[in-house]
Amino acid sequence: MRSVNLLIAAGAASLMSTAAFAADMPSIMPPPPAAYAPPPPCCDTGGWYLRGDVGITSPRASNISNPLDSGLNITGPSYTGTGLSGAGLWDIGAGYQFNNWFRADVTAEYRNVSTVNGSVYGQFSAFGGAFSGVDNYRADLSSFVFLANAYVDLGTWWCITPFVGAGVGVAYNHLANFRDDGINTFNGLTAGTQFASSGDKTTLAWAVHAGLAYHVTNNFTVELAYRYLDLGSAVTGSTNFAYSSPGVLGTHAWTVNDLTSQDLKLGVRWNFDTPPAPAPYPMPLVRKG
Repeated sequence: MRSVNLLIAAGAASLMSTAAFAADMPSIMPPPPAAYAPPPPCCDTGGWYLRGDVGITSPRASNISNPLDSGLNITGPSYTGTGLSGAGLWDIGAGYQFNNWFRADVTAEYRNVSTVNGSVYGQFSAFGGAFSGVDNYRADLSSFVFLANAYVDLGTWWCITPFVGAGVGVAYNHLANFRDDGINTFNGLTAGTQFASSGDKTTLAWAVHAGLAYHVTNNFTVELAYRYLDLGSAVTGSTNFAYSSPGVLGTHAWTVNDLTSQDLKLGVRWNFDTPPAPAPYPMPLVRKG
């Protein structure tokens, strides 16, 4: 009987020891405290933001003209080409992210100097005679552009958001260093050069945008974008007809018509209304033994 009692006591002691050891072991994966909730997705942005861009331009113009084209009964002006060299641009702006698909901003942009080059051939009828001429011209064009833009974000995958947009505003075009070298057959073969003073013109501008935005963090976004921009036109200051005095033909200005540009831009946006994502909850402690 004593042996049976000893066996029961030993079994009870063993069970109590096992239960105490199990109570001391930590949980394999405790639920995270509320204060250490996982961070929100990286593309959860909203509120006010600042932006800045740099880029390269590929400008174009349809032609260059002046009032003498009609005033001298030019019968066949033929513009063999008006080209502009590429240049750089930079801008700054501010905007507001209304929700996860719509935002708007305003930008102020400076476009570096592009060189305008071209040629024109015309047959003239004036002063009871006829003559023809060829002119080669060049000038320097720079611009300030101010736009109000609206964008639609098309969804986000792996923190990358494609977007499209449109903008409208004004362009302030500055045309300088105009020079026209020409040869004509009026009163014999004559060569001449004319110069124009600098000129400024403010015109309507509009743009369309398309690009990709990468959300580095909740507050910081990098953009790569294409833009088509219409800049209106640009004019020189007054100039004199190359082969006569102002008293005969007066002064006139040259106009660069239908200025457009295809631009490639790299930009950043800093959203200062979205709080930083909270730190992730810590890994659980695992004790051995």
